[in-house]
Amino acid sequence: MQSAAVKNESALEPSEVRSVSSDVRTFDGVICFGGEDWWYHNRGHYDMQMMRELSEHVPVLYVNSIGMRVPRVGEGRMFVRRVLRKLWSLRRGFVRVRERFGVFSPVATPGRCGAVVGRRLLALQVKWASKRMGIKRPLVWVACPPGEQALEFLRPAGVVYQRTDRFEEYTGVDAERIRDFDKRLKTRADVTLFCSKELFDAEANTCARVAYIDHGVDYARFAKAGGGEGAGGAECPDDVQSLARPRVGFVGGIDSHTFDPALFTDVARQASELQFVLVGACSLPAGWCDLPNVALLGKRRYDEVPAYMAACDVLIMPWNQNDWIRACNPVKLKEYLAVGRSVVSTPFPELVRYEGLVRVASEAEGFVRAIMQALEQRNDAERGRARVCEHTWANKCAMALESLHQAGVVAASGVRRNCQGIGIGR
Repeated sequence: MQSAAVKNESALEPSEVRSVSSDVRTFDGVICFGGEDWWYHNRGHYDMQMMRELSEHVPVLYVNSIGMRVPRVGEGRMFVRRVLRKLWSLRRGFVRVRERFGVFSPVATPGRCGAVVGRRLLALQVKWASKRMGIKRPLVWVACPPGEQALEFLRPAGVVYQRTDRFEEYTGVDAERIRDFDKRLKTRADVTLFCSKELFDAEANTCARVAYIDHGVDYARFAKAGGGEGAGGAECPDDVQSLARPRVGFVGGIDSHTFDPALFTDVARQASELQFVLVGACSLPAGWCDLPNVALLGKRRYDEVPAYMAACDVLIMPWNQNDWIRACNPVKLKEYLAVGRSVVSTPFPELVRYEGLVRVASEAEGFVRAIMQALEQRNDAERGRARVCEHTWANKCAMALESLHQAGVVAASGVRRNCQGIGIGR
């Protein structure tokens, strides 16, 4: 267990940008090439949350992920599932979710096939959808590297590259192709945003202009669910009420590049007296875990997630030990702390900033020991909440706007940069 005092994060938090640009350009809306699909992925992701905040004041077009890899028939049922859900998303086309927030699913050609025709077709579709949102001079926010292909056709007022992960390490991608996109985006972007200090330190010198702004959290939503901020706590979900206690929970995507199934099943087998609860979409092969003390509840809506976390006594992050995880900074950690439950995780670099708040173990026996300690010892929920309460998505969005301002890119509507939130300038 880590036991050092909580570190002051102020030395790490301010967006780190280079000198202010004298060439001021204005944007009247945002086009975001998202890293996920709005219709079937968890909406807690960095790009989705940032767009939610920006759409309070300027029009935003969220372009559902155009993909970094081509689904393979050899994936079996997962191949069928991926194809069907993408087709379902494509059928929706353009949808105005709110007055200033539109979601668009373009027809795209993942991989190298049809690259020349594909990028022009992509740009034409996105231009059409952006006009529906009234966007003429867009800030283009790229969270999915292949979105780089459309930049020359969209003529953006500014470009943000969201480098939140080592995309080239993702299973099944054309790593060389993604590296090419990454290199061009780092050179082209007015600001490259990093949310992982490990990744920022390794790559900042390869970018034209950089900002380190880590994940935010819907603090009020998660703290309320866990009984913080004077709230009574969320009602236990129906499918959890009948499960025995103590409950050890994981809430999030159960995918091979992040989640360690071998470690988890070993832990659950050794701690057979505990009830394990897994909530989230799973891309692992069917039958990967059939232990009687493990409940696989599947995916739940984002607004239901806090209640599932709060229904557990300990929350865990059994990550793989790979390059992807070493460069990550999971938003889940801030959500776990805001809910106010004890946290046990495998090690990754970002945890150095949460010393004393997370129990860490790299192998099954140590992981089980850490869970047992967490159950036996009283958790100081308010200490964890104090560590993340100011990390709201509104504050993170304000920091991104300030970084863009430093780069000479500002909203035509006069979005006020304010670290307590963002609003229209008066």
